[in-house]
Amino acid sequence: MQFIDLSAQYRALKTEIDANIQAVVDRAQFIGGPFVRELEERLAAFAGRKHCVSCANGTDALQAAYMALGVGPGDAVFCTDVTMAASAEPAKLLGAQMVFCDIDPRTYNISPESLERQIKAVLAEGSLTPKAVVAVDIFGNPCDYDAIVSVCERYNLSLVEDAAQSFGASYIGRRCGSFGRIATTSFFPAKPLGCYGDGGAVFTDDDGLNQLCRSVCVHGKGPGGKYDNVRVGMNSRLDAIQAAILLPKLKALAEYELDARQAVARRYSQAFAGKLATPFVAEGCLSAYAQYVLLAEDRRQRDEIVSHLNEKNIPNMIYYPTPQHVLPVFQGEPRYGERYENAENYCARTFSLPMHPYLEEKEQQLVIDTVLEAL
Repeated sequence: MQFIDLSAQYRALKTEIDANIQAVVDRAQFIGGPFVRELEERLAAFAGRKHCVSCANGTDALQAAYMALGVGPGDAVFCTDVTMAASAEPAKLLGAQMVFCDIDPRTYNISPESLERQIKAVLAEGSLTPKAVVAVDIFGNPCDYDAIVSVCERYNLSLVEDAAQSFGASYIGRRCGSFGRIATTSFFPAKPLGCYGDGGAVFTDDDGLNQLCRSVCVHGKGPGGKYDNVRVGMNSRLDAIQAAILLPKLKALAEYELDARQAVARRYSQAFAGKLATPFVAEGCLSAYAQYVLLAEDRRQRDEIVSHLNEKNIPNMIYYPTPQHVLPVFQGEPRYGERYENAENYCARTFSLPMHPYLEEKEQQLVIDTVLEAL
């Protein structure tokens, strides 16, 4: 059994993937080309955006977004305390200060109330300029965008949606990737839409930001092309083979994989209802279930369950064991008195079970039985 079974997905899509890879090799056009152009068009249409800029990975997508927004020294960027360091790392590299916010205890996404408290604290302290909010759709579950957008508008902050785990999810009729001035995603192999290496993309409806991101991703190119360098940029491009692989995967995601993820999640939630804290998805929302996350009663129970799963060779993971404000790299960031009680409680209790659209019911039942044995 695999935690995320990419081999099963490949077997289902083998004919289309193999044909596309062969077409790239036959053309010998490995950077750019028709597959990259087609993928960008289809991704933009799927997300409901005007523009999509593909790049080398999800972290680069965030860095391009922060650079296009002008994030730099003296700026405060607000981020959830429960995420991968990549959500915050690029802004920190650009010289900004990260201001972490506590999470909502039900969705595990950034708490709009904590976000507003932290913005007010930054303004009251006066040494930093509030610049941007990065809203991470954690585990594929959309953030509360009505509340977050309202906060951003109230304080004139740019919203960046980090949809690395939520491509395919939706919030009240809008697909993830469609929120904020800029949104980003990752095509890391384990994501709901993953390639066979690294990849990422930036989404926006703003023509100017689209051009800035395209420039940034190719060495700060100007109107004259890659040798007309008008700004400091990066070398961040999605290669043609990865684009060729992603095209049939995007089709499968839309046609049946999202539905299959919902079915797997329903079976888990029915089995564990009343025994463990199961994922909460707000009314009108659809989670992509990048991971299926449970909360035990406490750290002791979580560790006992994980130990039993390991004894039975059942794959499992802990996303994420440490809040961002505790990590050594971010311990110097300003806290403004925020206590992060929800984040720390979450990190002490969380564990995740195998989740992918090709998980067979008999395999899933084995996982369920093993967790129930531990309980």
